[in-house]
Amino acid sequence: MNRTTMLVTAFALALGWPMPQVQSEALATEAPTPHKSIATAIADPGRPATDREQDSTRKPDEILGFLGVAPGMQVLDAFSAGGYYTELLARIVGEGGEVIAYNNPPYARFAEKGIAARYAGNRLPNVRQVTSTLEQLELAPASLDAAIFVMSYHDLYWRPADGSWPPTDPTLLLAKLHAALRPGGVILVQDHVAAPGGEVSEVVDMLHRIDPSVVKRDFERAGFEFEAASDALVHPDDDHTINVFNPAIRGKTDQFVYRFRKPSK
Repeated sequence: MNRTTMLVTAFALALGWPMPQVQSEALATEAPTPHKSIATAIADPGRPATDREQDSTRKPDEILGFLGVAPGMQVLDAFSAGGYYTELLARIVGEGGEVIAYNNPPYARFAEKGIAARYAGNRLPNVRQVTSTLEQLELAPASLDAAIFVMSYHDLYWRPADGSWPPTDPTLLLAKLHAALRPGGVILVQDHVAAPGGEVSEVVDMLHRIDPSVVKRDFERAGFEFEAASDALVHPDDDHTINVFNPAIRGKTDQFVYRFRKPSK
């Protein structure tokens, strides 16, 4: 068992996740070798200062290296909001690639000012902004190399009582992404860890967290293979029961990072 597998296995056991043999084999998969364009993009002085101030906690070098993004790729940033990762992805994929910044209408309203500043003056010309309901989202078949959900997958299960967020269907979105990904394409999911148990939407509503096993279940049902987990954003002092916006834990939540792949055949 290599060091990566040992670390991930220890992390899973600490959280009480089941470790069947098939998952142990998947965890043995190494992360891709990070393309040099990732470091170049992060160091680019053209990035907003507010983005660069977040780098030490977000660890984009490890996250994007784990994703395996490289020049020329077509990537979708799901619920991209203000676009911290959209900008990095755009700089990495370059002129030969494209990034789709997808938001549904509530996300777009929430991040309206950040979106306006991010794309002012066509400063990221290889980003295509798409704002639509999930039902109206159209993605060309086999057109994407990768997609990411950064602290947003749990929102697919959010059901606020005030109706400010429309009911969303994880099954529908994953079906659309499965069709849009090329064979061998990957999806990265980074989110706040919730303890196992409880009704998913109730946990999300109270804590804005999600049980990692729910995410794994959703993707495997949609036809994706669980490939690997990263421990880049593990924070063992988080007990998984505090709302992520609580000042005591905000910015220091325990986060899982999973990589799923659409089978090549």
